[in-house]
Amino acid sequence: MFKMFINKMIAILCMAVAYRRAMASIPTKDLVNDVDDWWRHAVFYQIYPRSFMDTNFDGIGDLRGITHKLTYLHDTGITAIWLSPIFQAETDNFGYGIANYKDIHRDYGTMQDFEELTRKAKRLNIKILLDFVPDHTSDQCLWFKKSSSREKGYEDLYVWADGRIDENTGERQPPNNWNSLLHGSAWSWHPKRQQYYLHQHTAQQPDLNFRSPALIEAIDDVLLFWLDKGVQGFRMIATNYLYNPSQFIDEPLRGKTNNRDQYDFTENIYSKDQSEVFEMLYHWRSLLDEYSLQNGGPCRILMTDAPTDLKLLANYYESDEGLMGAHIPVNYLLLSDITDKSDGRDFAFNIQKWLICMPGGHTANWIMGSHDQPRIGSKFSLDSVDAINMLLMTLPGIAVTYSGEELGMQDYRAIKWQDTKDPVALSMGPKFYQSISKDPVRTPFQWSAEKNAGFTKLPRTWLPVHPNYEDLNLKTQLDDEKSHYKVYKSLIQLRQEVVLREGRCQVEVINKWVFAVIRSLKNHRSFITLINVGSKPQLINVFNILDDVKHLRILITGVYSNYNVGFLITADYLPKIRLAPHEGIVCMAA
Repeated sequence: MFKMFINKMIAILCMAVAYRRAMASIPTKDLVNDVDDWWRHAVFYQIYPRSFMDTNFDGIGDLRGITHKLTYLHDTGITAIWLSPIFQAETDNFGYGIANYKDIHRDYGTMQDFEELTRKAKRLNIKILLDFVPDHTSDQCLWFKKSSSREKGYEDLYVWADGRIDENTGERQPPNNWNSLLHGSAWSWHPKRQQYYLHQHTAQQPDLNFRSPALIEAIDDVLLFWLDKGVQGFRMIATNYLYNPSQFIDEPLRGKTNNRDQYDFTENIYSKDQSEVFEMLYHWRSLLDEYSLQNGGPCRILMTDAPTDLKLLANYYESDEGLMGAHIPVNYLLLSDITDKSDGRDFAFNIQKWLICMPGGHTANWIMGSHDQPRIGSKFSLDSVDAINMLLMTLPGIAVTYSGEELGMQDYRAIKWQDTKDPVALSMGPKFYQSISKDPVRTPFQWSAEKNAGFTKLPRTWLPVHPNYEDLNLKTQLDDEKSHYKVYKSLIQLRQEVVLREGRCQVEVINKWVFAVIRSLKNHRSFITLINVGSKPQLINVFNILDDVKHLRILITGVYSNYNVGFLITADYLPKIRLAPHEGIVCMAA
């Protein structure tokens, strides 16, 4: 009870601080001369290309499939699409070990297919962002082959080091005690080079050396190549691992496990989060800003993905001296720190944490689904889908949707061992693969009730389609009078309101299970999103937290709601509002 009381007091304190700061999450102007602010209130739609749409009938999604479905995204109101890796890479890691930064993976098509995608996207005013992996490449990358041969100009493109000799046995050992994120030493011996190379992921993904000016120049060249192809930005993955100390110091032991091969055997304070990471972000931001100014058109943006300390992420936005970094350091708090056991206070607290830590004058961002995490309809329940989308769309700043969440797609957790593709799950063997597999959240998009959900005409898909596709699919939801998709689309339309674009944000905990997001702007009517995250109905009085508001008109309800759009709630009768389990509603002060 005491712990609960302390947590509640912390949440209340955070809300008070955030309110006093006026939640400056939608700034009027950035500290640099952006070409425009298209991204500040955008809806980003993450596409996992293998699972979106197959047009060449090989059972794998491709670029032409994305091009074919751009009209759907435009009609929905999507501002920008963010593509998971499409570069030439080894198939066994699905794009995260790049073999050629300037070519398209054969499964997805050709460079001509990509150019057609950018042309159509431009006509529809949809921006394209690419996932970019700067930390490492594939060991099949030409850069690595040349570096391992000590070819001039490539010698230092990767992190190489001599080993240590065990004084007792005389055997060669890795340079230090660093472990990879996936288990075992982060160092592998290269017989040709006669040195160890660093890999903080798999041995097939050697780490690049950002202390090499030649490497920075090469990465800049790649970024400019894709900017010239028409992309409007990049999501830089695992940026907090870019730098290591010039001296390979042993990590201090954490003392939480006796397994020397586990990543958390050590503290990992030297192998990530080095201060030079920020300098590289500021450099890339400068590169993108300069390109935008010289070439006109939309602002090219930098998005970063760094699972690191929340306070450190503040420096991803900008330095103490005002140097600009990422436009969008991805905020995973609602994805990582919220579970199906979380109550209204947990939601409110995690919203406030980000708004408080984010430096003033910058833009917030929110995400609750990705290709690596359970879908909303599985993590919580199918009747939570509308409420969660209401939350994402009415919070200030940027909303990120993982493909399929607008329909309420669910994880297919019954994928058989013989159909499993996730390389990490395969490494666990048939007994344990299901506990770690990411395949359930990557199943093909459910377009219709046709065979294979309309994803492909081939009898077999790269991953099995979820069996519920006959009932849960886009075509059915377009035809239904009420559907998750129609709720989602109405929320995007509502986001055009000036109050939701520029207004202040206040988060109030009404009771243990219900919280409210209040958006307000001087001389405008306020918008209020009410969400019950509990499994039981809740009777609430919201008027006691609304200044001078006597009436609320319901603007958006969920699929399973008993309320009708347009219904007027007044402060003159009790009970004020009854929210069903997992229900959300969006209202306007009337």
